[in-house]
Amino acid sequence: MAYQLCVDRSADRSTRAAKRDQPGENGTLTMPPAAAVEKRPASETKTTTINLRVPRQTRDLIDTAANVVGKTRTEFMLESAKQHAIDVLIDQKLFSLNEAQFEAFMDVLDNPPPPSSRLKRLFAEKSPWET
Repeated sequence: MAYQLCVDRSADRSTRAAKRDQPGENGTLTMPPAAAVEKRPASETKTTTINLRVPRQTRDLIDTAANVVGKTRTEFMLESAKQHAIDVLIDQKLFSLNEAQFEAFMDVLDNPPPPSSRLKRLFAEKSPWET
């Protein structure tokens, strides 16, 4: 039997843990995402400018949607772009494993090695959308 593991982007950790421990359809298991991203230099300014050229119809659509949620065009576009960027960075990944690989993978999950200093530094860093 082949197993497939999927990264689960849901925010609820208890749901993710339950999904990880119980195979779904076709032996698919889910696991939480992890990503390493380069750190920005401290010399960068806190804000910067982004200029866009868009068709008038697109701008009007964005303005209408922004008004519906009570935001300015800038707030709406920044929030939407930021959320999409986060989704892209933690997008779902699919792993196909045979039974022996699956058992080895689950063994590592159930009995993880102690965290290395490199891993500790990684988890101490903020995600790119938190800076």
